[in-house]
Amino acid sequence: MKVNVEVDCTPEEARRLMGLPDLTPIHEAYVAKMQDTIDNGLRPEMFETMIKNWAPMGEAGVAFWRRLFEAGTKPGG
Repeated sequence: MKVNVEVDCTPEEARRLMGLPDLTPIHEAYVAKMQDTIDNGLRPEMFETMIKNWAPMGEAGVAFWRRLFEAGTKPGG
């Protein structure tokens, strides 16, 4: 026997149905802080420090993205 269930709901409705917290205020504060930092004269070294502090997995996450971008910018790649 095979049973298929199709649920038609918005992401907000799904979040509430599963009892997950609404992280919208945290997301908005995070984006506002990034925008404020960029608007107030962000230097490259400041950006790297900020990302290291905010990025998932800290330094390992930054190293992953650095390798990814370096691989994408190599000639013939």
